[in-house]
Amino acid sequence: MKMYGISNCDTIKKAKKYLDANSIDYAFHDYKKSGIDTVTLEQWLKSVSLETLINKRSTTWRQLTDEQKHHLIENQNLAILVENPTLIKRPVLIHQQHILVGFKEADYQALLEKE
Repeated sequence: MKMYGISNCDTIKKAKKYLDANSIDYAFHDYKKSGIDTVTLEQWLKSVSLETLINKRSTTWRQLTDEQKHHLIENQNLAILVENPTLIKRPVLIHQQHILVGFKEADYQALLEKE
């Protein structure tokens, strides 16, 4: 299991707390420190939509120009996400062939019950 996000994010802290409380092992990838690549993003987009992946409530989203937003949404210009990983909703949890974006305890529990 691997969790992607930014370590100082409150939602990440909640998700980590849930996994730790349930003794679930996971690796954490801080894409603000370690970055994210287009290959990983393309893999995610096979399971979730770009709309699901983008955090439109983020400060970074509001700072993009309308042209950048258009290129990201309409043209799936993933370079914008690589350059601005804070645009990605947090956390992204990868478990076997499943991907969860965001944290909802019920979704995490349902995913773990599939094992």
